[in-house]
Amino acid sequence: MHSIRRTSLSAACALALACSLPVFAQSPVQPAAAAPADYIPGGRIPRLQGEITIDGKLDDDAWQGALVQEIAYEIQPGDNIAAPVKTTVRVGYTTDALYVSFHALDPDPASIRAHLRDRDSAFNDDFVGVFMDTFNDQRRGYEMIVNPLGVQADLINDATTGNEDPSWDGLWSSAGQLTADGYDVEIRIPFSTLRFRGGAQDQRWGISFFRNYPRDKRHQLVSHKVPRESNCFLCEWTKYDGMAGVKQGRNLEVVPTLTMGASQGRSAAGANWQAAETKIEPGVDVSWTPSPAVTFNATLNPDFSQVETDQLQLNFNDSFALFYQEKRPFFLEGADYFTTPFNVLYTRQVAAPDFGLRITGRAGKGAYGAFVARDATTLVLVPGVLGSGFSQLDQAANVAVGRYRYDLDAHTSVGVIGTFRNGDDYSNNVVGVDGRWQKGAHTATAQFLHSNSEYPSQIVAGYRGELGNDPTPTGDAWRAAYSFSNRNWTLNLQHMDIDPGFRADLGFIGQVGYDKSVAGAGYTWFRDGKSINRINLYGDWDITHRFDGQLLERELEFRVNFQGPKSSSFGFSPLTRVRFWNGAMYREHNFNFSGNFRPLAALQLGTYMNFGQQLDLRASRTGRRAMVGQFGNLEIGRGVNVEWEISKQRLTRDGGTAFEAGIADLRMGWQLDPRQRVRMTLQGSEVKRDPALYTTPVNAIARDWGTQLVYSYKLNPRTALYAGASYGAFMDDEHRELFGSTRSVFVKLSYGWQP
Repeated sequence: MHSIRRTSLSAACALALACSLPVFAQSPVQPAAAAPADYIPGGRIPRLQGEITIDGKLDDDAWQGALVQEIAYEIQPGDNIAAPVKTTVRVGYTTDALYVSFHALDPDPASIRAHLRDRDSAFNDDFVGVFMDTFNDQRRGYEMIVNPLGVQADLINDATTGNEDPSWDGLWSSAGQLTADGYDVEIRIPFSTLRFRGGAQDQRWGISFFRNYPRDKRHQLVSHKVPRESNCFLCEWTKYDGMAGVKQGRNLEVVPTLTMGASQGRSAAGANWQAAETKIEPGVDVSWTPSPAVTFNATLNPDFSQVETDQLQLNFNDSFALFYQEKRPFFLEGADYFTTPFNVLYTRQVAAPDFGLRITGRAGKGAYGAFVARDATTLVLVPGVLGSGFSQLDQAANVAVGRYRYDLDAHTSVGVIGTFRNGDDYSNNVVGVDGRWQKGAHTATAQFLHSNSEYPSQIVAGYRGELGNDPTPTGDAWRAAYSFSNRNWTLNLQHMDIDPGFRADLGFIGQVGYDKSVAGAGYTWFRDGKSINRINLYGDWDITHRFDGQLLERELEFRVNFQGPKSSSFGFSPLTRVRFWNGAMYREHNFNFSGNFRPLAALQLGTYMNFGQQLDLRASRTGRRAMVGQFGNLEIGRGVNVEWEISKQRLTRDGGTAFEAGIADLRMGWQLDPRQRVRMTLQGSEVKRDPALYTTPVNAIARDWGTQLVYSYKLNPRTALYAGASYGAFMDDEHRELFGSTRSVFVKLSYGWQP
């Protein structure tokens, strides 16, 4: 997905299950009156007089003194045309908070999509939002979003990477209500939740007011124009003055936590369950903001447990380790401060810390972040040229990470980063520099890294053969990229080179000892007003060599995507490549198809398919592969949501079926009210192989499934109760009967206290 600039609200797609891409033609709705010719967004945000109660009712007298704005333009699918519905925004401030209200009219209120959901989960609904660049540097923005029932979502928009991060959770208030002619929303954002330049003088912020209006097409409406060729959505936000002398108020937050759990396991069907392993883990998190631009965080015996299961992934014909998203609050807060072109910080590598300290902030044109931690165990991603895997050392490690970025001007930034981890007979240290330049349609990025490491014999034994057995590897990694993107054309050029001795153990770089070049180009047709309103064609070619010159891969791929009615998106992608494996070259080619649409407002359906010739890595033989998957989500009433994904694949070769594999992932949620939620997850996978078609021993069958049930009660992101249970089952050739192998229960409590 691309960031919200001129094309999409990417978080909506990231958090909804395989949500459709935005579409680019008007729906058959009655257009609102065009914005007045003399309407100019922006101005001075006034100080409000009187109290405002956040209840979704726009009846407080203080709103009469607010600045009035309009969400007057449609930027998707229309091209800066008059918004099809009218939305009036009022904004003002008091000493300690920013207040925003939305009066959203709708010609057909019955078609408004509004559901009770968990935080950051209502992106398929109608919603309104306020986006704020509080430093007015077009680098980083807050995005606060509310649906018609008051359900919140908040994100960090990082213009330097193009990412929108929904993991940040701020403390702010909202309420919404459906009305006879649309819906109303009220928002209160304490200044203690935001970071900005302090002082008694006027603030100047970039602000955008946004409305999502999903009908046959998903209309994106904003308070200002956004050129279709724009590569920087933040850069288009309107400038507003005001907020002189505002105060952050309470700038100290203490969050004690208590996690209690018990788990059991057994190794075979009919065996006794092991004695329950019970854990009681108290902890505390502290956040202190001594100034509006600096935040300190400390954690003691932190609760880094994960409340809900990861998305199921199947890794049986892939030689590289799987990547899972970070979900732990301490690492998610301010994570964008540490982002660089190479993924040199993957905080799930800090597996079981005893404590952590962190600082993030801004000073002038600079942004910085640093943290230290003591990890009770050491998890290492052991990379290779053709594969990678995790290894765990039974020893503690000290962790330190530092990052600084300086903005030379509005277009150029440079940065440095360092990651350091050291144990008894282990160390890994990485330092590097990076830069970014973006102006108009042009963007260029570059990064250089150097590492030196020391490993015990356990890690050296896990090296892939082509990397030798050096216990003290050292090496460099660098990459450079250029992209061009205007209204219709895109061009991408990239080269990277990673030495065989380079290691980034706190990151997620699973492949080393290679260089790769990529060249790609595309064209987009906008067909405003047509049923198929957008067509995108893209193709790229890449070539990869091992450090000794051996060709590893040469690939050519084309993609064609269409967007149309019923919020539909579909496309196909042919691919051909040659790849090196186990001392020989193999040819692969396949054809991919994917698509999704909404036949009903409450139902999304999608599919993906892949057919062609693929290498069976376990046997070093090619065969004919066929894969079909289906996914979707269903809204039932206001509070029930069901998501699912099912896939099946088969590879045939040498007169038989080498393997069949499938996964099923079902997630059901019931939001009882804005604070209470019940969530159930069912996951399963199965892999069947024909041992006669392999020269090494393989399981003829392996099957597992698991379920999890979680109840949550949340007053806010800091004060919450979770209670849950999980159960898992397993079978393979040695255990021919599917049997329960793990079970657990847990309770997790946290309380946010602001003294």
